[in-house]
Amino acid sequence: MHDDDARANLARLAEQRKASLKSLSAMIGRNASYLQQYLNKGSPRRLDESDRRTLARFFGVDEGMLGAPEEFSRAVDSPYVEISRLDAEAAAGAGAEGGSQEIGHIGFAPHWLRAQGLDPAHCSAIAVRGDSMEPTLAEGDEILVDTRTAPLRSGVYVLRVDGQLLVKRLAPERPGTLISDNAIYPPLERDPAEVEVIGRVVWKSGRL
Repeated sequence: MHDDDARANLARLAEQRKASLKSLSAMIGRNASYLQQYLNKGSPRRLDESDRRTLARFFGVDEGMLGAPEEFSRAVDSPYVEISRLDAEAAAGAGAEGGSQEIGHIGFAPHWLRAQGLDPAHCSAIAVRGDSMEPTLAEGDEILVDTRTAPLRSGVYVLRVDGQLLVKRLAPERPGTLISDNAIYPPLERDPAEVEVIGRVVWKSGRL
């Protein structure tokens, strides 16, 4: 496949999925302008094999559409979209440090993500530490976080407060009140300007 055809295919796939080049670049671990430069300036001339494979799996297409040589072209070998699992813990209790290093993946069915209105390029998975959100969330649960900017509505969110990651319940009428589902923990009152909303918790997985 000609390099220009691979670029045209990537641009079309991104438009169809309404995925920004910036978010796709972040998904493959590149700087924000990486894919913009690839499409518009031809730099790099071809996608790195690991980047190409990640993008092909995200879009559910053969790698050949994104420029893989014929001998390397392969059909998607997984029915799932891989969401990055980060080396971060959101504390349901005292604050925890948040990391951004990818340490693995969790697979989700594409049709389930679409049904939930989720964009894989704006989702990540982290672990819960502590018991202040029980029974909703328990120590060791994995949570899926939708990091797109959206108006605040009632729900469970991952927040950064004083440099620490917390998972708490928020309500739009009380944006500075951080609520624990475990009744033994009183609400935390903060100036809303001191609370950075990282994303909304949209799914959990944990042991019975």
